[in-house]
Order: sequence, then structure tokens, then C-alpha cells
Amino acid sequence: MELGLIGLGKMGFNMAERLKLAGHKVVGFDFNKDATAKLTEGGSLGVNSLEDLVKNLPAPRAIWIMVPSGDPVDQTIAKLEALLEKGDTIIDGGNSNYKDTQRRHAEVTKKGFEYIDCGTSGGVWGLKEGYSLMIGGDKAPVERLKPIFQALAPSPTEGWGHVGPSGAGHFVKMVHNGIEYGLMQAYAEGFSIMKAKQELGLDLTQISHIWQKGSVVRSWLLDLTAAALDNNPTLAGLEAWVPDSGEGRWTVTEAIDLNISAPVITESLIRRLRSREENNFTDRMISIMRGAFGGHDVKKA
Repeated sequence: MELGLIGLGKMGFNMAERLKLAGHKVVGFDFNKDATAKLTEGGSLGVNSLEDLVKNLPAPRAIWIMVPSGDPVDQTIAKLEALLEKGDTIIDGGNSNYKDTQRRHAEVTKKGFEYIDCGTSGGVWGLKEGYSLMIGGDKAPVERLKPIFQALAPSPTEGWGHVGPSGAGHFVKMVHNGIEYGLMQAYAEGFSIMKAKQELGLDLTQISHIWQKGSVVRSWLLDLTAAALDNNPTLAGLEAWVPDSGEGRWTVTEAIDLNISAPVITESLIRRLRSREENNFTDRMISIMRGAFGGHDVKKA
């Protein structure tokens, strides 16, 4: 099967490589000409325009978009619509808001095209381990593109699935990332508590490896943490600055709208925001209030 791929960042390039290894043809486009040249050198076909991308794919075409959420997705779709034929399929494999996905599905299918949303997890490890694919959209195009999903997944029968109608794939991926926030926060807090107990001289790297086998908190995330500690056990040279992709925020918003209590995910998001505040005003306000009502000491810079 042949697939067009827009966006040849690290993840997109690795997806192309995995598809090529499974015997599928990939035609890739990126504004970075070095990326398209690298794809061609690797045995796939890199092109330098959307027109060439479409020309090199037989109908009915399938084009997978791996671009940042928001306007870049809408702009890419608008350009593709002028080039595609009815029956062609657009797949959004990025981290789009599911509400945007539902809107795009309605707009695209009205014009005679198919639209699939695919929440994609696996990051830089997807080439080796396979990608976890959470697929939303109409049944017919999903069934037609089943060989593509099977090739990208960890195995043809595991790690992927059609989870529901349009928007369902991105909704499930949104919640997936919200859970990820909470898991990361719990691990970080636990290791911080152990590090603070200095009189015990705990070796955090050793403990991370102990937990990898037999422990109820073992996970792939812990495996990656252990490997990171092997390389940098004191976290030297790192700043306490944690960005967020936006999906944690969307998860918290959905929880509020649905009247679902989600304190762990919410707090993990707040902690990420807090990490970006240097000498943050909030804590200084608390300090001055404690001094005002209780006469507590105020530490001055």
C-alpha cells in the first residue's frame, strides 16, 4: 500500500521508515528539503511540494498529516483539498483537539473526501517498538487503510484499534496524555522524596532499576527514567522547566465539563506551569501574607 506523509520531523521520519520496512511505499513532503532528501536516500520518496506528493500517489490516495495542531492542520487541509480527488483520505496523526477534528471531518466529508483522526503515541521509540494508534472516524476508510495501521503498530493485532467515530481517536489520545502527566508527576515526586532523605544515602539510579522488576510501579516510563538516570544521575545541567503540549489542559477542561474529579491530572498540569515561573509571584504573595497575619519570618532575596 502507498501512503503520503506530510511532516518529516523525527517521529514522521521514523514512521516512514517503519512503513518501508513493512513493504509499503511512502511519499513524504516537508518544507525542510534536507529532510526530504534524507527520506529519498533511505529508500522512500521525498518531494518538495504538495503537488508532487499528490501526483506520486495512486487514487484513492491516503495522506497522513504530522504537523502541529491548530492552524497548520487547517492550512494543510485547505491546500490538499485543491489537489485531491473524491474518495481520497486525509489522516491527522498529530495532537489535534478532538473538537477541531469533528469540525474538520464534517467539512472534509461534505466535499467528498474521507477524514480519519489517529492519536499516535510512541515518540522516538516508535520505529523500534511500534506506535500505539487510537483511531477515530468512519469505518470504511479505516478498514481500507488497515494494512497501514497494522504496519505502524507494535504488531498487526496489538497496540491499535478503531475506538469510535470522528474525534474519538484524538479524544482518547488527549486522555492518554493527561494520564501521562499524572504518572510523570508521581514518579518525580517519589524520587524527590527519596533524594531529600540524605541521611540514608539512597542511590536513585539503583532504586529505579530495582523497581523495574517485580514492582507494581514498573512501567515503560520507569524504564526510560532508569536509563536517563544512568546517563545523568544528578540531573546536572537541567533546568526545572517543563513545557506542555496542550493536551493536559484539554483533559482538565473536559473533566470539568463532564463533572469528573481529576485532581491528579489537574495538579500535574499546574506543577508544569509552576516550573516555568522564576522566583514566582504566587509563592512570594503567600510568604508576605503569612508574615502579615502570623508574624512569620519572611525570607528576603
